[in-house]
This record gives sequence, C-alpha cells and structure tokens, in this order.
Amino acid sequence: MTMQPDASPRLLEDERIDRINEQLCLIQKKNGLTFGTDAYLLAAFTRPQPNARCVDLGSGTGVIPLLLLARGKVRFVDAVEIQEPFAELIQRNAALNGFAERIRVHATDLRELTAEQLGGEVDLVLSNPPYMRTDCGKRNLSDAKYLARHEVCGGIADFCAAAARILRFGGRFLCVWRPDRLSELMAALRDAGLEPKRMQLVHADPGAEPCMVLLDCTKGASPSLRVSPPLFLYERTDAPEGKRTLTPEAQAVYASCSLGAENA
Repeated sequence: MTMQPDASPRLLEDERIDRINEQLCLIQKKNGLTFGTDAYLLAAFTRPQPNARCVDLGSGTGVIPLLLLARGKVRFVDAVEIQEPFAELIQRNAALNGFAERIRVHATDLRELTAEQLGGEVDLVLSNPPYMRTDCGKRNLSDAKYLARHEVCGGIADFCAAAARILRFGGRFLCVWRPDRLSELMAALRDAGLEPKRMQLVHADPGAEPCMVLLDCTKGASPSLRVSPPLFLYERTDAPEGKRTLTPEAQAVYASCSLGAENA
C-alpha cells in the first residue's frame, strides 16, 4: 500500500511529478527519460515472488521497484543506478510512495557490482537496459538521456554478466529489449549462464512488427524456451492522435499489472 504524497513535494527546477499506474507518484527529470510502456510491461511480465529479494539494474527513477512493491510482487529491492542525480531521485521516490524501508539504492557501476555488496545472492534481477549502441542514433543533447538510451556505461553483455554474478542458482533474470537485437541478447545470456525460459513479443498493433521483447531467464537451467502469445497494445495505430484504443488484452494488463493468467 502506498502513502499519499505531500500536497507540494519539493521539486528541483528540472523536475516534475506525475501520477502513474498503481496510484504511484513519480518525480521525473524533465531532461531525462520518463516512465514508459517498456518499464510497465516488464513489471507486468514479472511473476509474483512475495518473499523475493530483487535487484533492478539501471534503475533510473526507480519506477520498476515501485511497481513491483505496489503490487506485492517482491519483498525488497536493491536499485542500482550509476548516475548520482538519479540515485538520489530513487530515494526520494521511494520515500514519497512509502517504500523507503524496502528500496535500497546503490550509486555504483553495475559492471563492478558483486553479490557481497548486496549482502548475498538474490532471487530476482530485472533490467530495462539501454537499447542503442554508442555508434547508433543521434546523440541526445541531454547527457542523462544519452546515458539512459545508449550503452555508454555497459552493453547488454555487461548487464547479463552482472545479473549472473548476483543471482543464486535457479534465480531469475527478466529484461525488456529490442527485437532487432534479440540475437545479441541471446548470445549474452548464454555466455553468462542464463537460460531463456519464457519470451513474449509486444506489437503496437496487429499489423505492426514487434516493438519490444520480454524475456524471463533462469540461472543454471537447461535449455527449454516457451514463447507466449504476442501482446498487441492498440486496435490500430493510424487513428488520430489521442484516439488510439487499447486492445482488451492490453487493458487487462494495465488493470492488473500482469501479463496473462500465468502471472496472476
């Protein structure tokens, strides 16, 4: 259960506050990446483990830990964020929503992260990592956005290796990624000893190519991958701005923070 935020929480000049899903209030940087569909769907893709210790790699504003705790999916979250201003923001968002005692922030480089720093191996690791290589795309004027979108502070192999280092045997790593780079993710997972067990593709609408892929992997498991039916977000995306209609399946996801009955 989240607490009611202050009527006028302290904001810096470059910040704003938004009411988001699960009755959460989120302070966000105006010049940083803001809460989006990929983070919410990753939280929805996560099956409940109410007693689990979880780590969020590259936590940003801390929205994924907040969503997991608001839905009672985990017991405690270590949020790892290399950018100091965002590490501080996670702490403020945790306090704002009543989770200060259940989110611990580590302002550190995930490439150097060890299980000892966390007090031992953990049950669950999540990540919504940067999707773009440093040689791709136009450079953002905002350093915060550039670091969040591009693999400046670690590529997907670094994220997978970090997850493998801190997970217990049989622990799970969940991530959201770009379908056009799926082969790179699969190779990085295999090198790290993380076996993909469940995958789901997300499409903007039934006529569109997939725009994201969700993967659930297990440390030390044998090969066996189950591909769930795709999720279509909108009935059609060529409707006028503001007139797009969520599919019944997407509406159910947003209502429950769960991707299907298997995650209930």
